[in-house]
Amino acid sequence: MSGRPAVAHVATVAFDGIEVREVDVQVHLGSGLAAFNVVGLPDKAVAESRERVRAALAAIGLGLPAERITVNLAPADLQKEGSHFDLPIALGLLAAMGAVQIEDIAGHVVLGELGLDGALTEVAGVLSAAMSAVESRRGLICPAGNGPEAAWAGDLEVLAPKTLLALLNHFRGRQVLAPPEPGEIAPEADALDLHDIKGQETAKRALEIAAAGGHNLLFSGPPGAGKSMLAARLPGVLPPLQPAEALEVSRIHSAAGALEAGRIPRRRPFRDPHHSSSMTALVGGGQRAAPGEISLAHRGVLFLDELPEFVRPALEALRQPLEVGRVTIARANRHVVYPARFQLVAAMNPCRCGHIDEPDRACNRAPRCAADYRRRLSGPLLDRFDLFVDVPRVAAADLALPPPAESSRHVAARVEEARGRQTARYGEPALNGDIDGARLAEAAAPDEAGASLLQSATERLRLSARGYHRVLRVARTLADMDASDRVGRLHIAEALSYRQGLAG
Repeated sequence: MSGRPAVAHVATVAFDGIEVREVDVQVHLGSGLAAFNVVGLPDKAVAESRERVRAALAAIGLGLPAERITVNLAPADLQKEGSHFDLPIALGLLAAMGAVQIEDIAGHVVLGELGLDGALTEVAGVLSAAMSAVESRRGLICPAGNGPEAAWAGDLEVLAPKTLLALLNHFRGRQVLAPPEPGEIAPEADALDLHDIKGQETAKRALEIAAAGGHNLLFSGPPGAGKSMLAARLPGVLPPLQPAEALEVSRIHSAAGALEAGRIPRRRPFRDPHHSSSMTALVGGGQRAAPGEISLAHRGVLFLDELPEFVRPALEALRQPLEVGRVTIARANRHVVYPARFQLVAAMNPCRCGHIDEPDRACNRAPRCAADYRRRLSGPLLDRFDLFVDVPRVAAADLALPPPAESSRHVAARVEEARGRQTARYGEPALNGDIDGARLAEAAAPDEAGASLLQSATERLRLSARGYHRVLRVARTLADMDASDRVGRLHIAEALSYRQGLAG
């Protein structure tokens, strides 16, 4: 036992999106009536830590002293959320009681939830906390379930006990906690293959273009035409995540508590929420400002099937993130920012019944039902799609044909080559669908014939400035697929053909 410090300090963090803010847990034992108070803007989960800490200490044979216990979470004006404050509060209390050497926990960032039996339970956000600890040259103490995740952060000391008692025995030299190994690379599930789709050559061509340049894509066609099948095969033609991208994606999934066993993904995310999803589910938010589907789809694909059936406020909330690659969730006392650079792929029927082109099967509101259904989507939202593709019903003759010879593997090879040209041009892993206006003007300047066609089409189709630049982006991708240094008239013409069904 060491002498009791006047105030015990334990370092932990509060989460601000995927970023972290340092928090100093200060524990003081004073005279007065026995009490246990937690101050410093704790939410309900943090305030309830008093009872979890009390029960966990009792489970290992320690009782709280009959003194006035005050726990301050500094800075006091920063909102503290989550159950990960349990372990730092418990260690601070043990240090204040003299049961733990303050030197043992100094130089570590601590986080973890305590069970009533003293077991340590996994918490969200450990990967971001570990990366912050590396930057500040400190170690990390976290639950055993989070150890493989924390080990991905790099060169830092990680203590990952299963119980509070195991951690205390480590400090006392009675046992040694082995450093955790980094989690496995998540195994890639067998991707669906384009080999399964018969016909729909135009739609498959558009899917390849979207994959090569990171373009937003909207399929429209009757039920059963294969729109969802096509979209579901997009992950199979996308290249795997680069190491830096995988770590970035993993930080978001860690913040959402969805990084299972510390497995780092290689395949790009593919999120397909149901059309009943709320705006909060799509863009993020809620009581703890959690990441939404657009952030969980970061560096990957967000697929919205039955697009007009989503509630309009949720769809309109996608407009800004599609432009800037991030989403800002505003709260009364803070703003939380999550990355959200995703590729939007959507599918819709031409009308509510889906049979507007078949008079014998269409509803009695045709053709007005098609206009009413399309009106559920705003012009500004449609303007953010690069490719609009009509997916007709597959003919019986096509269904009777043998499977096509070209598989997703062949398409993926061409996609990787086209993306490689973009990386070489921009000097970084950047895609034509994401580059800004200045770089686009230099990289996608068409030849004289192409520029003339684009100018006349812009006036005839009344393209917006955004629509004009999106045509250029698609044309630049088409040129990359042709291994052409210059955007030509044919590239502009094909890019315009995919814009005919879009508004403005």
